Amino acid sequence: MRKNIVNYIGCDAEYDEAEVVLFGAPFDSTTSFRPGTRFAGQAIRNDSYGLEIYSPYQDLELTEGAVYDCGDLDLAIGDSGIVLNQIKETAEQILSDGKLPFMIGGEHLVTLGAVRAAAEKYPDLHIIHFDAHTDLRTDYLGVKLSHACVIRRCWELLGDGRIHQLGIRSGEKYEFDWAGSGHTDFHPFVLDDLDAVLENAGNAPVYFTVDLDVMDPCVFPGTGTPEPGGVDFLTLMRAVTKVCRTVNLAGCDVNELCPPCDPTGASTAAACKIIREMLIAIVNR
Repeated sequence: MRKNIVNYIGCDAEYDEAEVVLFGAPFDSTTSFRPGTRFAGQAIRNDSYGLEIYSPYQDLELTEGAVYDCGDLDLAIGDSGIVLNQIKETAEQILSDGKLPFMIGGEHLVTLGAVRAAAEKYPDLHIIHFDAHTDLRTDYLGVKLSHACVIRRCWELLGDGRIHQLGIRSGEKYEFDWAGSGHTDFHPFVLDDLDAVLENAGNAPVYFTVDLDVMDPCVFPGTGTPEPGGVDFLTLMRAVTKVCRTVNLAGCDVNELCPPCDPTGASTAAACKIIREMLIAIVNR
């Protein structure tokens, strides 16, 4: 693990002392609409210096815990299989060293690599999934390793009842029918059922994946596949904080920021702040 030169603000601990390891997965080769999420990690780190390390929402500072930022991985852009193996190997190393992997995507397919690592370490793993999209297609235009299929691939690892989906408001009819028939714990449109999801997950190890397009594009336009009808920033911030404080966290990621889609920087600022609140909640549990 090499230390990154430009780290996320406050994430400058040494690897040996860190509780959490932050790394970027700059990959968007299966993006189905607007590309550019590969630039998210760099944009988030740069813009994080517009934030404070103190959260007035939690009355805590990020530096009260130890987070190591190893930067973006050098991924084999263009080969999804190799990329997923690279992410899996990175997450495996972090987990084997007794630390929590926190990944910044990239498109949502990158989640599969980290989930593969977590599922090997924790056979009873659950996933909590915030998103606008179901991501449950069997394939997308014949491609099984696609950001449109990532949760379906995760389900093939975990099986029924261990994936909890919230905020979903877009997908094919068969995806909604398939999820609603009990294959996933399905809570579409809003995040209001989060307390029930947390109770359902219990003390099982949880991988938490946040697709930022769960926010409404009026709030967060900088994403590859914007979908009207999403949650506002404060709703998402409170929800991710609750998850990170409550569950037995095995790993997490934040993905699908596309900086070129929002030249104002507002979406990057929102992503930075969501990550800050998650990190603070994790290191102060």
